Amino acid sequence: MIEERPRARATVQVDDDIVKVTEWRFSPGAATGHHRHEMDYVVVPMTSGNLLLRGPDGESTAKLTAGQSYAHSAGIEHDIINANEYDFVFVEVEIKK
Repeated sequence: MIEERPRARATVQVDDDIVKVTEWRFSPGAATGHHRHEMDYVVVPMTSGNLLLRGPDGESTAKLTAGQSYAHSAGIEHDIINANEYDFVFVEVEIKK
């Protein structure tokens, strides 16, 4: 059974030849939907809390702290879900090659 969740809201702030910068806003329980990252990327959490990651290898929880960035290579597949009882925000910077 496919779980119906509210969608996270994506607002593109910059999209040029070098980077794509997107602000992601999640209400409690909201999700990005399953996707595959086609570019290397950096995430800058604006909120501290937990995100549920659902990928091909199962589920895990990521504890994020506001202002503590992390980076991943292209190819990651997952759905990201706000596991908090409050809104969660992060900024994603995708690096174009």
